[in-house]
Amino acid sequence: MRAQSYESLTPRQQCIIDVASFCASDQQTRLVETINTALECKAMTVNEIKDELVQLYCYCGFPRAITALGTLMQTVTQRKEQGLPCEDGREATPADPNVNFRELGTQVQTDLFAGPVKGAFFDFCPSIDHCLKAHLFGYIFQSDLLTHQERELATIAALASLPAPIQLVSHYQASFNTGWTESKLQEFASYVGEHVTAEAGDVASSVLSQVLAQRQKA
Repeated sequence: MRAQSYESLTPRQQCIIDVASFCASDQQTRLVETINTALECKAMTVNEIKDELVQLYCYCGFPRAITALGTLMQTVTQRKEQGLPCEDGREATPADPNVNFRELGTQVQTDLFAGPVKGAFFDFCPSIDHCLKAHLFGYIFQSDLLTHQERELATIAALASLPAPIQLVSHYQASFNTGWTESKLQEFASYVGEHVTAEAGDVASSVLSQVLAQRQKA
């Protein structure tokens, strides 16, 4: 992490970007470096990193998320054996046993995208609509270890690194709706290009330019 070069991106935000990027691109050596940095400077706890990786399986798939979780487990075990700083942190607040995750996720998704998410695609495949609403935006997003703003930061980092530019368009919009500003997102794109890969940075920058142009026309 380079806090001095990216003063408006906090060490925690840089860690979130790096964890997501290196999970998505399957760069395990760099993920280990990020985990060690995050735990050394206390930017994230073990449980917060774990929570981010659980979310990322929805974007990167089980294989890469499980591989990354295995890397986290091995790194944490080694740090504890060596007596290095390794804060587990608190557990997420337990979910209300009576909560309807489909209803909760529908509201969260509506808030993130500033309106109901529906259309021909979801009519064509109702099961993916249910998975998004009930599981991703309901069950996973209800964990309070990361804010919705932080979860969108993890998402756009992963989508730029995969790459998945079509989905990145909509999640840039969601990022604005969680409070990210144009200047912060531009800095995000620059950071990805310099500290992840040039290719991921190009995707992040070009898609952001497209989104900003659309917002100016609106």
